Amino acid sequence: MKLHILQLSFAKVTRKEFQKIRNGEVLKESTIKKLQHAREISLEDIHHTLCENGVTFITESSKYYPASLKEIYDPPYVLYVKGSLSALNSRKIGIVGSRKAGMYTRQALQRIIPALNEFTVVSGLAYGADDIAHHIALEENIQTIGVLAFGHDIHYPKSTIKTRHRIEKYSCTISEYPPGTPINKHQFVARNRIIAGLSEGVLVTEAEEKSGSLITLEMAMEENRHVFCIPGNITSPLSAGVNARLKEGAIFVTKADDILYELQ
Repeated sequence: MKLHILQLSFAKVTRKEFQKIRNGEVLKESTIKKLQHAREISLEDIHHTLCENGVTFITESSKYYPASLKEIYDPPYVLYVKGSLSALNSRKIGIVGSRKAGMYTRQALQRIIPALNEFTVVSGLAYGADDIAHHIALEENIQTIGVLAFGHDIHYPKSTIKTRHRIEKYSCTISEYPPGTPINKHQFVARNRIIAGLSEGVLVTEAEEKSGSLITLEMAMEENRHVFCIPGNITSPLSAGVNARLKEGAIFVTKADDILYELQ
């Protein structure tokens, strides 16, 4: 029995496992068990679940699958999408930062985002800098994509649910995880590679020295994307991470033109 790609995804087959299956390689016992589980999953039930959650899907062969995402080391073999697919083929800029980010991030992004109207803003719908970036983009009628680290049937954190609903009305949210996938810490790190992979460059607003947003920045560097940082107050812990990355060579950003010059 030939398995549908959605059955593999719902059985939690990873990209690396999918690659080995497709290449006919020897599989680990854990992968074989996933294949057995996939055979038990009804394709009809899968389509019902997607329909129930208003979610569609695309694979790497789809015209909507972002070309930039195919370039990364570990691209998702399925993307689940809620909202308009058109934003996926636009030029994109990732904007991330600390969950503790506040007024400084808001004021800085209010100066920068309006001039980035040729780009779609990509972020992770987290509390703080992500939510601020999405919100300003929406207010400026700029498309914005929210990248989820779980299935579309749940949301975290609750504080950004209204922002998510607005994004899904005017643009889209995406996830490599099918509905029914709960929150798991490692999935947030995996989500960051998608933010970096979608984007021509990634801008970090405020970030502590060990902030998760700096992981996104490092992934962007590994994928040969531009990395941008907004300089911060040297007395603020929220500036320690970005100021350190600026010393290491990240592009110094105080206005939108600093980004546009690099991405022209």
